[in-house]
Amino acid sequence: MSERNSGLYEKALTPLMKAASVLNIESDIVSVLSSPERALIVSIPVKMDRGKMRVFTGYRVQHNTSRGPTKGGIRYHPGVCIDEVKSLAFWMSIKNGVVGVPYGGGKGGITCNPKEMSQGELERLTRGYAAAIAKFVGPDQDIPAPDVGTNAQIMGWFADEYYKITGKHLPGVITAKPLSIGGSRGRGTATGRGAFFATLEAVKTFNMSLRGARVSIQGYGNVAQPIANYLYELGCKIVAVSDSVGGAYNPEGMNPTALAELKTKTRSVKGFPGSREISTGDPITVDCDILIPAALENQITEKNVNDVKAKLIVEEANGPTTPEADKILHEKGVKIIPDVLANAGGVTVSYFEWVQNRIGYYWSDEEVDEKLKGVMIKAFKDVYQTAQQHEIDMRTAAYVTSVKKIIEAMQALGRL
Repeated sequence: MSERNSGLYEKALTPLMKAASVLNIESDIVSVLSSPERALIVSIPVKMDRGKMRVFTGYRVQHNTSRGPTKGGIRYHPGVCIDEVKSLAFWMSIKNGVVGVPYGGGKGGITCNPKEMSQGELERLTRGYAAAIAKFVGPDQDIPAPDVGTNAQIMGWFADEYYKITGKHLPGVITAKPLSIGGSRGRGTATGRGAFFATLEAVKTFNMSLRGARVSIQGYGNVAQPIANYLYELGCKIVAVSDSVGGAYNPEGMNPTALAELKTKTRSVKGFPGSREISTGDPITVDCDILIPAALENQITEKNVNDVKAKLIVEEANGPTTPEADKILHEKGVKIIPDVLANAGGVTVSYFEWVQNRIGYYWSDEEVDEKLKGVMIKAFKDVYQTAQQHEIDMRTAAYVTSVKKIIEAMQALGRL
């Protein structure tokens, strides 16, 4: 297990323990919520382009089914391990409860480096993974989607393999598919768009201004690029960005579209014209007003938290802040839109896609955007109201909001 993921699941449960204390939840119920219902580990043999066979390890974790089928992405990354996938599935249960979509949390992943694999190898890997977990997924069971290292094309391959195995055309088995095979409009930018709506509410609630606000972003992929564009259009300065290769810093601001074009061309924002080169982790500590961690877990830690200068943190990544750092940020008065709220736009529009797949009727861009905006604004207000009511931080409030819904569903089903 990588250092980044060491003890990750125990850390992921920390806000649950705080929420349980606020809600006076008994320890046996906390134990139930802390334990995923199912965790699969599968072996996926793949014939590589040079003719050699290689066996990859894949995972799928289904955390809780009391509120509906489980839902969550598939991650392709060298650091994927069971602890990480369990954490991500747990966060999905909380996230789905926060925004009120009728799902439990699920997550999957394969330990691999997709950047070192050809399209053919990725397709064979994806089809092998789909075949290995086909019995355990479906529109009424568990609905995957993309995550780090995966995309719409990979969802298409997964869907096709599932159709072949089951003999049924069920597009609701997976979301964030290409539009041509049942994907939803607005899904590609949904996570960034949802975070943008949450940011607008936070700025209004906390009496901040976006005009001239300096924004620093760690991670510059499909999740971060949309919110960078939206904030730039409202007058923010994008002063720092980074990816897995390196980063760029310019206190006068950079054009997010030009940054995205450079990344498409060279696979990195490193070397952006007029910028100073920085490391992958530097955006966390540069002088800025809004910090958007949009990469991986455990990026804001005890080691760098005292160097964080942002007034508002919008967590587009899952679990970017360790519990120890979270406590220090709260004491410093830094405002945080926690991951289970900030990045819930993706699963919200995935829910919209699933609904459209099931009814066979598809919405316009405007309809999707309006519905997403309504969900995100309501979720932010609900969490903020809970924080004020119990005099707790926004992260704990998000967990309180969600855990109440999960427990109510489990009690209604007779599972508690």
